[in-house]
Amino acid sequence: MNQLVDYYAKRAPEYDRIYEKPERQGDLGRLRETVRETFRGRDVLEIACGTGYWTQDLADVAKSITAVDINKSVLEIARRRRGAERVRFEIADVYALPVLPRSSACLCGFWWSHMPKGRIEQFLAGLHKALKPGATVMFMDNCYVEGNSTPFSRKDAEGNTYQTRTLEDGSTHEVLKNFPTEEELRRAAAGAAESANFRALTYYWIFTYRLKAAGRRGRGT
Repeated sequence: MNQLVDYYAKRAPEYDRIYEKPERQGDLGRLRETVRETFRGRDVLEIACGTGYWTQDLADVAKSITAVDINKSVLEIARRRRGAERVRFEIADVYALPVLPRSSACLCGFWWSHMPKGRIEQFLAGLHKALKPGATVMFMDNCYVEGNSTPFSRKDAEGNTYQTRTLEDGSTHEVLKNFPTEEELRRAAAGAAESANFRALTYYWIFTYRLKAAGRRGRGT
């Protein structure tokens, strides 16, 4: 975890360039439309908000926004975004969320791929407790596209995959980056989710579900 935090702290000034790739613009437009449609008029908790690239879209449509990230350097950029005055930013460990106003919706963009497989259940249990029963939860993340995505550098005994990335300062970093299947996503959320929907684009995927009432959730939630 500390290695990932250090990597994104150093990458903060150049992070948004990943969204400038010409071939991904069509998919990004679809993601933006989905974010706006899903969270319009909602009280939203944004997990791992990073530099606030998606927070600014939430700020255009949501009723209220609490955006959390563990990294102070990325939040400094997020606070300069459009609509930042409407956002409550918090430094927080997403595996141990602080007491926050319970939200009716959650956006979690580009975080699932950075979770070790062994910590997914812990993360989801904590997240679901921070939300109201019936809350809408939306994850979005990268698909692996041969020739476009960074190749894997190794795979560990738990099945986590890693990439070696180089920043503009020349430093290299090994970054955990998993690419879950639809089946893995559905299985992980099954105990707490209903009305789950998975959508695969070319470069990204979207997984949305509604949180069951507390008395109807299964084990691990």
